[in-house]
Amino acid sequence: MTLSWNIVGRWAGRFDFGPAWRVRRVGCVMASVIVGFMAGDGRAETSVARVWSEEILAAIRIDRPNPPVHARNLFHVAAGMYDAWAAYDGTAVGYVHHERAAGAGDVAASRREAISYAAYRILRHRFANSANAAVTAAALDARMTALGYDFRMTSTFGGTPAAMGNRIATSILGWGQADGSNEAGGYVDFLYVNPQRPLVVLMGGVPQGGMLAPGIDPNRWQPLAFDVAFTQNGLEADKVQTFAGVTWLQTVPFALERTDPQRPWIDPGGPSKFGPATARYQAGAMEVLRRSSRLNSSKVIDISPGLGGVGNNPLGSDAGAGHAVNPSTGQPYASNLVAEGDFARVLAEFWADGPHSETPPGHWQVLANEISDHPATVKRIGGRGEKVDDLEWDVKLSFALSAATHDAACAAWSLKRYYEGVRPITMIRHLGAFGQSSDPGGPSYHPDGLPLEPGVVEVITAATAAPGGRHYGVGWPGEIAVFSWPGEPAIPASQTSPVRWMRAVDWLPYQRKTFNTPAFPGYISGHSTFSRAAAEVLTAFTGSAFFPGGLGRFEADANTYLVFERGPSSTVTLQWATYYDAADQAGMSRIWGGIHVPEDDFDGRRVGAQVGQTAWSMAQRYFDGSVAAAAPEVTFSWVGRDQIELKWTAVRGLKYTVQACPELGSEWVTLARLPAAMDTNGRWSGPRPASSKGFYRLVQTTAP
Repeated sequence: MTLSWNIVGRWAGRFDFGPAWRVRRVGCVMASVIVGFMAGDGRAETSVARVWSEEILAAIRIDRPNPPVHARNLFHVAAGMYDAWAAYDGTAVGYVHHERAAGAGDVAASRREAISYAAYRILRHRFANSANAAVTAAALDARMTALGYDFRMTSTFGGTPAAMGNRIATSILGWGQADGSNEAGGYVDFLYVNPQRPLVVLMGGVPQGGMLAPGIDPNRWQPLAFDVAFTQNGLEADKVQTFAGVTWLQTVPFALERTDPQRPWIDPGGPSKFGPATARYQAGAMEVLRRSSRLNSSKVIDISPGLGGVGNNPLGSDAGAGHAVNPSTGQPYASNLVAEGDFARVLAEFWADGPHSETPPGHWQVLANEISDHPATVKRIGGRGEKVDDLEWDVKLSFALSAATHDAACAAWSLKRYYEGVRPITMIRHLGAFGQSSDPGGPSYHPDGLPLEPGVVEVITAATAAPGGRHYGVGWPGEIAVFSWPGEPAIPASQTSPVRWMRAVDWLPYQRKTFNTPAFPGYISGHSTFSRAAAEVLTAFTGSAFFPGGLGRFEADANTYLVFERGPSSTVTLQWATYYDAADQAGMSRIWGGIHVPEDDFDGRRVGAQVGQTAWSMAQRYFDGSVAAAAPEVTFSWVGRDQIELKWTAVRGLKYTVQACPELGSEWVTLARLPAAMDTNGRWSGPRPASSKGFYRLVQTTAP
């Protein structure tokens, strides 16, 4: 399609929605088993798009966890599959590659082939240097062979579906080389410098604590240092953390727009600061400490989605009152009573997406695939119109969902880069080193210390430090003690680490000792942003916010599920009525896990909502072709005496040509053919024409 405008001068447990839905976690392995048909589904085989979705998830699980990188990989594979599908459709417009297949005989077979070659080529390239590259490469080659395709066919020439798929992969991979992520340089920004001295958290296999080094900025992310470091899925990691995702301030998103390339894509205003906003900073740290103090709480709570349970929160809060009834059954949700500490630890580990994780964006792709397989799911895109076949559903859902999680990475990591928000481990140790801030007449008072709260934060006294006292063996009188999880036990499979009193300067989050805290700044929560964005797309795409059957659930078996330590003490079943409920628990889990403070979570939810809604709106424009039909807003201006400039609202992936003519009706002369737009702000400038008058034209095209 070519349109022109004349311008006159101017992400051992059971997780299910019912008998057809299963994800199993055994020991340290997270695995999703997808079979050719589901009970009661009657489907002969999975779509080829689902096949390749499972291949990229498998590749991610054995690679180093890097959420923004893998969100981008998921999106680019999905875009390649979508562009191949769209090439055989008369209405849909591709994202990067806009070729139309000519004279295709068996369209269904041609689509399967083109999709397979596009996905295969992108995956082989993107995982060529992964942690288990040889394993992934062999699996991808075997998949092509099993599908009946020759993976050695690399030609991009000719009209075959294989050549088409290879061309699409070439376009997507070329696009990625120029999208600002610095893929070729290992996703590193050589200009980025963090002057903070690393915080040593493990030495000789023993967790380290104590005062922070002098000169630490309590408002800036502090990398952690280990003598032994592993990723969540057991791969060796950097002993001193480096900023994973540092280039995502400049990485091109799918649908987000901004006017200042040095600013975040969406800016909620930044985190609380130690100093002018110390009270808010202290409040965030205190909420993490309260959660940490309750990790072994035996208090019985209702975690059902029903009234009196959890869920149905207003956006950016945990103030929901639950759902009155299950809309699928018309009945109230049954109570789900568990010990608060069991719920907290299961929640923290389930949403941690590890070990053997597909990272948060991949986790939501797993959820989407299983939602699609549920017998109650009717495949009407947006919940309206005619039912579509499995391939169209899978291609479009993968495209829209991965576009949203990619944009969530761009939004969240641009904020992480811009604000470099501090993590709770630095906040709590820093505040605890000052003293207590509640009692000016009491011992160890300092206005910038931790607020006192009985059973959570206390001052060690001579009496409490004496034999038999509650702080005996914890520290010296005058030091600040917190009632928290003391770290991973020596044998996690058979031992637990009950919360106890410990020095505030020794505080640890509920995480593996060789991992502790992710290798990037805190503000905002990536889990919250990814999850809310995904929930928005799943809600819009399926036409309902509710899980199939009105209930999603995950069963964590007693004493076998937890990885950080033995537990839970009894079986816990996480439940969600809606995708939003699940997303909120993903964000909440990071506070229980000591990874984020509440404002990281709540602002992440708000940003994620905007990201998901924007991505879905844009994806629909590609599906119905309208993305290429809307006229861009164009302005014309003189730049000095000798230059003219055109500016317009561009569409990423489309191409633009600037033309001119002296008189309407005369031949148009091409002044510039611009590469596919990567920015939504189009711009061209050139010398002023010799003629005293003339006309300019902007030609927008979807040509390859």
